[in-house]
Amino acid sequence: MFTRIFGKPKQESNAVATLDKLNETLEMLEKKEKVLLKKAATEVEKAKEFTRAKNKRAAIQCLKRKRLYEQQVEQLGNFQLRIHDQMIMLEGAKATTETVDALRTGAAAMKAMQKATNIDDVDKTMDEINEQTENMKQIQEALSAPIGAAADFDEDELEAELEELEGAELEEQLLQPATTAPAAPVQAPASRISTRPAAQKNTPEDDELAALQAELAL
Repeated sequence: MFTRIFGKPKQESNAVATLDKLNETLEMLEKKEKVLLKKAATEVEKAKEFTRAKNKRAAIQCLKRKRLYEQQVEQLGNFQLRIHDQMIMLEGAKATTETVDALRTGAAAMKAMQKATNIDDVDKTMDEINEQTENMKQIQEALSAPIGAAADFDEDELEAELEELEGAELEEQLLQPATTAPAAPVQAPASRISTRPAAQKNTPEDDELAALQAELAL
């Protein structure tokens, strides 16, 4: 396990170093290709000049060198193609290795977690939880149970008595006579009511006072 862990960075560094080397080689081949193409173009210009100068032999030599340069360019192109192919394969292998390492790490982590969580420990924990739940339920039932004189009362008898009371109350309401509202007093029209005050009956004292006043007036 420790060999794989410490060997992984080394493998990655080797893959990265190899890719860097291939990139450097590819850049070098591309530079050489540009130089050879430039030389081939130069030979073509020289051949044109020799042709204008009627120097046929020199012009043919220039064309031969041009073809040699073109053959080298073609060879460099094949080299570049092989390097590209090698880089693609190496990058694919690197990705595959990284994927396998990641999967291996995940499997090791899952195995460690499963080892830390034993099925027997899980069953034991669940049994303890169920036991504690049952104990708590029994405690709550014991606390809610009636104690003292209330424990001797029969719930069925109490419900029957309550039904009798409700029936008697309903029967009393049905037998109670209906009450009528008192009739409103009838008032006479205002036009027929006399506005004159009623005559008052004189008392003996009033008669004596009136007689005294009459005498004084004489």
